[in-house]
Amino acid sequence: MDGHIFGQQVVNGLVLGMIYGLIAVGYSMVYGVIGMINFAHGEVYMVSAYVTGITLSVLAYFGVEAIAPTLLIALLVVMMVTGVYGWVIERVAYRPLRGAPKLTPLISAIGVSLFLQAYVQLAQGPNPQGIKPYLAGAFRVWMGTGDDQFFQITYIQILIVLVALASMAGLAYMIRYTSLGRSCRATQQDPKMATLLGIDTHRVISIVFVIGAVSASIAGFLVTLNYGSFDFYIGFVVGVKAFTAAVLGGIGSLPGALLGGVLLGLLESLFSGYVSTDYKDVFSFSVLIIVLIFKPSGLLGRPAVEKV
Repeated sequence: MDGHIFGQQVVNGLVLGMIYGLIAVGYSMVYGVIGMINFAHGEVYMVSAYVTGITLSVLAYFGVEAIAPTLLIALLVVMMVTGVYGWVIERVAYRPLRGAPKLTPLISAIGVSLFLQAYVQLAQGPNPQGIKPYLAGAFRVWMGTGDDQFFQITYIQILIVLVALASMAGLAYMIRYTSLGRSCRATQQDPKMATLLGIDTHRVISIVFVIGAVSASIAGFLVTLNYGSFDFYIGFVVGVKAFTAAVLGGIGSLPGALLGGVLLGLLESLFSGYVSTDYKDVFSFSVLIIVLIFKPSGLLGRPAVEKV
């Protein structure tokens, strides 16, 4: 096993895992608060990629060329726009069905997912879109004496890891130490009692959807910078992977979302590098099945407790 190949696959897997983890946070937060899966979450990620491309194009048109202001403005715009999408999805697809059987909002979310795919396809066209490269360059780590005995970490990959960790840390702090976080935990434990104690549970649930959408938007922004291309179908594939990561780590657990994302990213990358890219998804889902056989609640999840 060549050290530089292994090192490169580990770097690629960690970066991919951070992306999965950011998106998986949205699944875990929504499930943790209302016990349902937002299957339109992947399409929010897809929309954020398009908003990133459009915003960068507009900034370039108006002559904004400095990299730091350009990326910061674009990120803020993407977060705001996709946050609105998350709020609308909750108001349209979930709130009117709050008292319905759990299968009903699930079908509604799938309908929103298909609607967003078709909407973006009609609005932006079916062909892949792209942006120019940003932050070109990389650090090289040599693992031997040969000219090709190294692996590299690009500046964009470093940015992905730093932003993902900072986002996760900020979210963890918010959940643990702020009044909003306490309201989220109370709504998760007992919505009726939280309402009796004066907590606006409808508002809390809306905010949770917005936070989940913003997490997905950060991932979409970073992935667009890293790969430079996107299309209207990327949300489905990445959404399924992120949902898998959330289940692997323990659905409803924020640390579990990050852990599941990193593990899934590493497994995919190492399997692709040493075995085959054609069967990496089969391998990843096989690992998920094995984990759930021995630990049905996921790696960091807690068994569901029936309230009586």
